[in-house]
Amino acid sequence: PIPKYIEPWEGPKDPLHKKYPLQLITTHFKRRAHSQFETLPWLRELLPQALMISSTDAQFRNISDGDMVRVFNDRGEVIVPSKVTGRIMPGVVDLPEGAWFSPDERGVDRGGCANVLTSDRPSPCGAQVTNTILVQVEKV
Repeated sequence: PIPKYIEPWEGPKDPLHKKYPLQLITTHFKRRAHSQFETLPWLRELLPQALMISSTDAQFRNISDGDMVRVFNDRGEVIVPSKVTGRIMPGVVDLPEGAWFSPDERGVDRGGCANVLTSDRPSPCGAQVTNTILVQVEKV
């Protein structure tokens, strides 16, 4: 254990926040167990992979529910549909973990794989830092 608070990198106080102002979290998705069941077409149709974004952040970016959006940072980019909602706070976006990497001809992921955006730098305790990710989102 770490006996004191350590400010996360790629957080609100990181200088990178000016370039990438949204904190990406990668929650578990109810239609899959990590990446298991990702390839079942009827489950994909029932609950499509989408980026959850607040109404405030969406309005600022002229994004409507269902619009295709580009989620990106210096490590990569993902193009997925948007899910505009009041169920997430402004400044935070959620791309559920477990989607399979599906690159197009330019190498841009179209499957919604959050790993494209995450750092492989471990935390001070050695854990993965999948919720310490800054991104920008724009309408495609």
